[in-house]
Amino acid sequence: MNPITAIVIGAGDRGARAYSPYALDNPHELQLVGVADPKDERRQAFAEQFGLNESQQFETWEAILEGDRRADVAIICTMDRMHYEPTLRALELGYHVLLEKPMSPEPQECVEMELAAKKHNRLLTICHVLRYTSFWSAMKREIDRGAIGDIVSIQLNENVGNMHMSHSFVRGNWRNSDESSPMILQKSCHDMDILAYLMNEPCARVSSFGSLMHFHEGHKPEGAPARCIERCPAEQSCQYHAPRYYLGEGIDWARKITDDYTKEGILKALWEGPYGRCVYQTDNNVVDHQVVNLEFASGATAMFSMCGFTHDNTRIVQVMGTKGDIRGNMEDDSFMITDFVTKEKRSVQLAPSITGHGGGDSGIVRSFLKEVRGFGSGTESLSSASVSVRSHLMAFAAEQSRLQGGQVIDLQAMYDDLSGAVPVGKA
Repeated sequence: MNPITAIVIGAGDRGARAYSPYALDNPHELQLVGVADPKDERRQAFAEQFGLNESQQFETWEAILEGDRRADVAIICTMDRMHYEPTLRALELGYHVLLEKPMSPEPQECVEMELAAKKHNRLLTICHVLRYTSFWSAMKREIDRGAIGDIVSIQLNENVGNMHMSHSFVRGNWRNSDESSPMILQKSCHDMDILAYLMNEPCARVSSFGSLMHFHEGHKPEGAPARCIERCPAEQSCQYHAPRYYLGEGIDWARKITDDYTKEGILKALWEGPYGRCVYQTDNNVVDHQVVNLEFASGATAMFSMCGFTHDNTRIVQVMGTKGDIRGNMEDDSFMITDFVTKEKRSVQLAPSITGHGGGDSGIVRSFLKEVRGFGSGTESLSSASVSVRSHLMAFAAEQSRLQGGQVIDLQAMYDDLSGAVPVGKA
């Protein structure tokens, strides 16, 4: 059996560290034959790690997608606002596509990509990796076998973790929705997708509230400079002091801000890059807390809360059914099932994964490759574009509601409006 060949567009953290390592661990299944990234050091490091020669390296997605198809699949991990065009081009050329979430910050583009995959008869799988983790897969099996009866309501809390919040959504790449996407889409489209996955029915209506409450100039310590490294008077009292964090407990996060992991290299990155900025003086505009209320077709409901002010970085869930409930903590890889009739409590403890997102990063690649090999059998991907668009619209509707003071948004009406607006030739 020959390995499936792939090109990777975007050699950042997700492209290089989340999905591509599967090729090193499973060379009989996946072979990487090309990479595109505008940053020389990233592109060259990727090529060295995965054994690519100079002719297999490209600076732009346009260059790697020029001419004939180079591989069986394209793994697209560019920034959020750079998903749409390379995805459409790859589908047109005949690639099956594994696309990092979110599909796009624009709902219209999400629908167009879904329809383009159907038009060109190609797989378009979205990296909703939580569906592929042992935690959520095991919980889904229990629900499907009737362990708690019919679902009445779900409470899902995403505890972002205060330092993760400051790194990724205050200082980092996803701090500004004008450059990336709103927090509910970028971070919490995972959660909207999990709610849709567990409910297994269409979401009908959504409302939401939230704001940027803390990370703004109104909370800047008196006399604080633009960069923490410039002798900030609040150095000892501020939990977000960059040099102390990235040279201390956050040393693993430092690997995401520089390729030079020495003390000097990290300090240089803090002097010159965005991660050294005072968290109260950046150009961030995404919310730091948000709640979403959702009603599904059957009348079942869900409540979702995302908050950047937690110690732990985890997801906590309670699924409430007619015959029992499930309570779980993703970080602990465990959940408890209570049977209302027998009063029995059954603990499900799962083996911790050594790969990212609870095993979901490698799990989705494995599943995608299996789907590519079996393409034409009529089975739909667990996180196909058609499935994913619906959960994306839950996030878009939540953001629309938040901006409109909590107005209730009808999901089917939103989808109908978007699909009806797709230009002729793209469907």
